[in-house]
Amino acid sequence: MASYNIRYARGPYLIWGGVRRKLGLMSLRRRPQHVTQLIEAAAHTFSEGKLLPRVDLLALQEADKRTRRTGGHHVARELGARLELNWVHAPAGIPRGIKPEKREWWLDFEEPIDLYDAGDTGVALLSRLPLNDVTRIDLPWHKCRWRPRLAMAATVAGIRVFNAHVDPHAASGGQLAQLDVIAKQADLFTGPTIIMGDFNTLSRDKCLETRKFLESRGYTTPIPTGTATWRGAGLRMHADWIFSRGVKIVRWGVARPLQVSDHWPIWAEIEL
Repeated sequence: MASYNIRYARGPYLIWGGVRRKLGLMSLRRRPQHVTQLIEAAAHTFSEGKLLPRVDLLALQEADKRTRRTGGHHVARELGARLELNWVHAPAGIPRGIKPEKREWWLDFEEPIDLYDAGDTGVALLSRLPLNDVTRIDLPWHKCRWRPRLAMAATVAGIRVFNAHVDPHAASGGQLAQLDVIAKQADLFTGPTIIMGDFNTLSRDKCLETRKFLESRGYTTPIPTGTATWRGAGLRMHADWIFSRGVKIVRWGVARPLQVSDHWPIWAEIEL
């Protein structure tokens, strides 16, 4: 299984791209072809077995659905078709007409969805096995009204799998409040459980607090704190995680150097 913030298949240059956009140097003319190429690159990586084992279950974050910034592509559906996987997408429900507020400078490089764009973003699960009991989980979000946060869950081969995209704008307490909602949903299931996704732990303190929070609820992760899963402008941060309870992880890794997003996929092999 793998988790990947695919950043709407836009490419790895979040910060440089944000600078070019602010200077008016970015054109959307070739965006449809560009995104097609990156979706194909992702499909090749997840199926060829070189950077990571062939993926049977894939959790996506920032999977856009027909937005202008992604050239009208439905990223989860198209990637699922190329990989011949079942897929389900949970849209974020971006509110129309709400202008983003000024944020911390390091969070101000994302290419926003247009105020009245008919498309949306969201999270998705792609699976070689059937996806059962699919559940959308809205997370508490207060600091940025223009960008709802959510998670989703499904049961795959008797394992309850959660795919989360936690708010990077929130302080540690706000992030833990979102994880608490997911953990309480997970407690409703008595079998083996996996919680994975982009937790946006963009500091060592957030990494440590997130790990402590989930370990106190019986989850473990083989991923050492501080493992780089995101990069930008020379920075390396640990944003993405896989936590499990009642599941044996036998191998794990980070799939570098896939250049489809500013994140790298994280993966784990489990024993059923």
